[in-house]
Amino acid sequence: MSRPPVRTDVWARLRQATDARIGLGRSGEALPTRPMLDLQYAHALARDAVHTPLAVEAVAGALATLPTIVVESLAGGAYLTRPDLGRRLALGDSDRLKPSDADLALVLGDGLSAGAVAESGPVLVRALIGRLPGWTPAPIVIARQARVALGDEIGGRLGVQVVVMLIGERPGLSAPASLGAYITWNPAVGRLDSERNCVSNIRPGGLSIDEAAGRIAWLVDAARRLRLTGVGLKEAYPSDETIRLEVRPSG
Repeated sequence: MSRPPVRTDVWARLRQATDARIGLGRSGEALPTRPMLDLQYAHALARDAVHTPLAVEAVAGALATLPTIVVESLAGGAYLTRPDLGRRLALGDSDRLKPSDADLALVLGDGLSAGAVAESGPVLVRALIGRLPGWTPAPIVIARQARVALGDEIGGRLGVQVVVMLIGERPGLSAPASLGAYITWNPAVGRLDSERNCVSNIRPGGLSIDEAAGRIAWLVDAARRLRLTGVGLKEAYPSDETIRLEVRPSG
C-alpha cells in the first residue's frame, strides 16, 4: 500500500529570516485566510501610523530635563494633501525660535509615523547628545505635521551649523513605526534633498538606537570638518584608522 506524499513547507526557514511576505501560498486564485488576515492587519497598522497624532506631552515628558520648544507647520488639516505646507513653520512659531550660542539643532517631527517618534525619538536624542560632546545643542524642537524640510527653516531660525531632523518614516506593511534621521549642514529654507544625508529604518527589528546614534554622530562631525552634507559626503561609519572622509567632486 502506497503512503501519501509528505508535504513540507519549504519556505518556513526563510520566513524566520525576513519580515517580507514570502511563500504565502494560495487558495484558488486568492491568498489563504491567515495570510490575508495578516495583510489586512498590517495595512490597518500602517493607516493608523499615518493618521495618529503626535503625543507631544508624552514626548516632551520623555525628554525630562532637556529644554523643548513645540512648533507646528503650516499644513493644518491639509497635511496629507499639501506636503509643501508641512515644510514651513506656522505663522508665529518662527518668531519663537531665536539664534543663540548653539551650533546643533535636534528636531523631532511626526512625519508619517508619530508612533515611531514617540517610541524611539527621545531615546535617540539622548544617545546623540551623549555622542556629540563637542557640540552645543539648542532646545529640542518638537514639530507637529512636519515634513523633512521643516528642519531647514527651524535650523536657520536657530542659527545652527547642523540640523538633525528625526522624523517618522512612511509606514510599510512590515514596519509601521520606523524613524529616519536627516542631517543638513548650514540649514536654510530652500535646501535640496541632495544637500542632506539620511539614516533610515531606525526601529526595533531594524537599525538599533545605538547603531543609529553612532552613524548620525559620525555624519554630524564629518559635516563640520568638511562644511557640507549630502551627495558630497560619503558615509564611512564605523570610523577607524583605515577609514578616511571621502568627498565627491561637485558639478
